[in-house]
This record gives sequence, structure tokens and C-alpha cells, in this order.
Amino acid sequence: MAVTVNVNINGKAITQKIAANTTLVELLREDLGLTGTHVGCDTTQCGACTVHLNGRAVKSCTVLAVQCEGESVTTIEGLGSADELHPMQEAFRECHGLQCGFCTPGMIMSAVDLVHREDNITEQVIREGLAGNICRCTGYHNIVKAVEMAAKKMRN
Repeated sequence: MAVTVNVNINGKAITQKIAANTTLVELLREDLGLTGTHVGCDTTQCGACTVHLNGRAVKSCTVLAVQCEGESVTTIEGLGSADELHPMQEAFRECHGLQCGFCTPGMIMSAVDLVHREDNITEQVIREGLAGNICRCTGYHNIVKAVEMAAKKMRN
């Protein structure tokens, strides 16, 4: 059964006809061509599909697109631009917080949410806060350094 969903994605109002069982990640990648959001597991285990829904990190592989009716979604494409990176994107680059890059968009989106939610960003808070995101290259040390650096920039 086809339904119409109205959602604000990266600051742009979108009206899209979709199957009722379309997940948010499918809408983003397949219907809208926003392929920065990755699909790794389809079970919320890896965090590669993390986006912001009304400013909070969610794993888009298990959110139905119709649940986003009238809501606001931000993907990695909407976080910064090639000309002006978000402080978290810049810190990941500067601290080499990425290796193959597959987990990076979801890791960045989760890290931005973590910095917005937590007042005291410590190594332990970062490691616990990003526990739902898996880096198969095991680049966690540099990811933690990047989040620490970005948190300082985001708070200034």
C-alpha cells in the first residue's frame, strides 16, 4: 500500500509517495539519493545508519519513514558542507578518526548528539555514548580524540 509522507530533510520540505513499510534509511538512500547514511546491519546493531530525528540520534534502519510525518531529519549531508565542515567532521579529519569511512557518517551523527546531550564530555562518556556504533577497523582511539576535540569547538 502506498502512502504519502511529508518530512523536512536537511532543511528542505519533502513530500514523497512510498510503500507503508519503507524504512527511513530506504527513503533517504533509495528515494532521495542521500547515500551518506549507510546500511550495515538492518537491526540497529552497528549504527552506520544513524541520523538525527528532531535533533536526536536515531538508527534509521528501524524507523519507518511514515513515523517521520511532519518531523525534521538531518543526515550527514545536512550537517556541514564541503566548504564549511561541521566541527565534528573537521575533528574526525584532523584526528584521523576514520579509516575505511563506512562507520564515519553514523559515528559523527551519534557524536554530535552526544555532545549536545552531555555536559561533561570525558573519554569514558564518549566510549559509553558511542557504544551503539561499531567501527570494524577499530579506529576507536582516534574517534574518541576527535569527539573530545570537536566538543571543545562546539562549546566555544
